[in-house]
Amino acid sequence: MDSFEKNVTFVIVSFKSDHIIERCIKSIKPNVKIIIVENSDNVNVKNYLENKFSNVEVVIAKENLGYGRGNNLGISKVNTQYAFILNPDAVLEDNCLPELYKAQLLLKGDFTILAPNLLNNYGFFSDKNNDLQKEIIEVDYVKGFAMLINLKKINFQKIFDENFFLFLEEIDLCKRIRENSGKIFVIQNSKVQHLGKQASGDSLNIKLCRNWHWMWSLYYYNCKHFGSLVAYKITLYKFISSLIKMIIAILFLKKEKYLIHRYRLLGLINAYQGKNSWLRPSYLNKFNYGKK
Repeated sequence: MDSFEKNVTFVIVSFKSDHIIERCIKSIKPNVKIIIVENSDNVNVKNYLENKFSNVEVVIAKENLGYGRGNNLGISKVNTQYAFILNPDAVLEDNCLPELYKAQLLLKGDFTILAPNLLNNYGFFSDKNNDLQKEIIEVDYVKGFAMLINLKKINFQKIFDENFFLFLEEIDLCKRIRENSGKIFVIQNSKVQHLGKQASGDSLNIKLCRNWHWMWSLYYYNCKHFGSLVAYKITLYKFISSLIKMIIAILFLKKEKYLIHRYRLLGLINAYQGKNSWLRPSYLNKFNYGKK
């Protein structure tokens, strides 16, 4: 187990998450290396965390790189075989790493991703035969808040597609891994808590940014893997639905709902036009929408 822990580096992408990230760090053993990519220019976070935790290295990105690009930066500094991607609002249970260790022994290293389990998080499993034991389940994809990547099995120049800023980056990664005959498993006895949306807050600006990027990423992902016709077909209903809901919100003077559906439309329009995923929370801050 000690040799396994020495061969794991945690990569945590943070965006002004100092209010919650300490709980995440404390759930990881102090002998395990942690690289935090802070997607801001807040040097105080680096000084504070590195002084408090001897196993933590903080990389200041100086700008909001997003999930995929931030993780790529962190992974580029990993010197171990395994990179454990973890959200700052996730907390490991005591059995998380020991169960992953047992699984990698049983699988004899024949995997690209192992993911701990979260109740009701995984609803789609592949039909592969699981001969080893029931707690090791081969799947087509895992969620990006917690996953152990076997870097020896990855031959991509950049692990995450940096065209994504937010949403579907890990689903895209898993699809590319599967297309290259890689294996992805959920280890049911390995547990992690995910608090969800705690890392970046839930202000209206964040909501608008999330909705914009969800629609942009949905089109981009489907266009990338299945072609533009399929992508248009999948997103057309959502476009019409948001347009109708935006009009209704105007009629009933629901400002927040109007803004959310407006930004969903804008995200899709940008994707249809082939523009990159440019929207950032800092851009929205100047409008000072505040919290609801």
